[in-house]
Amino acid sequence: MKLKNNTGQNLYKKAKKIIPGGTHLLSKRPELFLPNLWPSYYSKAKGCHIWDLDNNKFTDMSHMGVGTNSLGYSNKAIEKEVISAVKNGNMSTLNCPDEVKLAEKLIELHDWADMVRFARTGGEANAISIRIARASTGRDKIAICGYHGWHDWYLSANLNGNESLENHLIPGLNPLGVPKALRNTVFPFNYNDLNELKTIIKENPDLAAVKMEVVRSYEPKVGYLEEVRRLCSENNIVLIFDECTSGFRETFGGVHKKYNVFPDLCMFGKALGNGHAITAVIGKREIMECAQDTFISSTFWTERIGPTAGLATLKEMDEIKSWEIITETGKTIKDNWIKLATNANINIEITGMDALASFVIKSEEWLKYKTFITQSMLKKNFLAANVVYSSTKHSKKILEEYFESLEKVFNKIGDFERDIDSVDNYLKTDVCHSGFKRLN
Repeated sequence: MKLKNNTGQNLYKKAKKIIPGGTHLLSKRPELFLPNLWPSYYSKAKGCHIWDLDNNKFTDMSHMGVGTNSLGYSNKAIEKEVISAVKNGNMSTLNCPDEVKLAEKLIELHDWADMVRFARTGGEANAISIRIARASTGRDKIAICGYHGWHDWYLSANLNGNESLENHLIPGLNPLGVPKALRNTVFPFNYNDLNELKTIIKENPDLAAVKMEVVRSYEPKVGYLEEVRRLCSENNIVLIFDECTSGFRETFGGVHKKYNVFPDLCMFGKALGNGHAITAVIGKREIMECAQDTFISSTFWTERIGPTAGLATLKEMDEIKSWEIITETGKTIKDNWIKLATNANINIEITGMDALASFVIKSEEWLKYKTFITQSMLKKNFLAANVVYSSTKHSKKILEEYFESLEKVFNKIGDFERDIDSVDNYLKTDVCHSGFKRLN
């Protein structure tokens, strides 16, 4: 189907003049997908389909709301509860009971935890956990492994003068505006590298916390998480698992349950509200109660939509065993990527949890190929690149249509790799920008 005029790109040009960066989330910038041609804005989203401002209908074989909608867009059961909450008043001088119910449910799912604090974004939840860890230990320094938001405490790692985050996230994360007094308070370490973490602990006896994503691109080595847990316990360091992304993907709760290794604090977000803003910090009582000894408070952490959506989301997940569905879907996607790449003689590398699958074509032309993939798939009405956040709405039929279209694209890239043709002859726009790199 021929796409109609790209009203979204025209709006994006306007946005860049009045919104710094054009968008409020780096991961949604059109330049990361298809510069000058990406639809950019949506008018409606349902299931795993999105309609742009020109009423073009796309199947989302990409980020699914940057990982927020594992149960699909505008899930009927969840939206029913949310609409009811709005009709009954989303905000008041009194507190909503839903937050207590949601806290009880999260504790029920994680019997090592005793208390819960809620926020509305992942960055907030991460900042809350750091404040609590520092308050409970009386120490300042933090060791990190993974992506943990945009706040000062995190970006201060790049004040050390060695661009600590340069090879872990994206180049050019400038700590401009971050107080220089925070220099040497945060120390990144690489996933599965125990010696690196041991060195940080040895050189920083005033370490308050070790914060890490449990798993993301790669599985932990045998005994790795257990050893991290032991090191933290022996040195009275708070172990924090950031499960804002990984939570509810492979288990009903944190993926740490799969490995039987339990932290002192843990954060959840993204999938918890299926597109509605709700994040949680759960933890052990003796540590969580230190939140009372400092000041952690925000008006809109008390609105009703977030907790209502959280409760409805957990109910829906439990009823259909969503984590099993999206994991199986992710395995199917990975298997077919490998099959298509092998048939096209493409050197492909697959990484990520099954429900958060991603690939890279091992070639110096990779970013050009990624642009070509997105450009070609967009013509087939797919929003697609090299990452798929699986949802329960990615049906067998949709997957078959996706693989059928992707096969032609991979075969063409195979021609490019064998110098039968050149990708430069096909690109209709600038090459996409590179995205996040991660410690794990």
